[in-house]
Amino acid sequence: MVNIAELRAAMARKEITQKALAKAIGMTEQTLCRRMKQKRFGTEEAEKISTVLELRDPAEIFFSRK
Repeated sequence: MVNIAELRAAMARKEITQKALAKAIGMTEQTLCRRMKQKRFGTEEAEKISTVLELRDPAEIFFSRK
């Protein structure tokens, strides 16, 4: 399950909006919002997000037990 609080924190640290992140990973803002609400991302999406946000340990966000 995706830790949305940590994902939002990573976005804040990089000063990137939801709209900008969606554009950077090639999806609409609505789709990103829906995926965040569902707490589900595909492997390729998680990889793209990790790259854009320069995540050191993506597992903390994308494989959270919270």
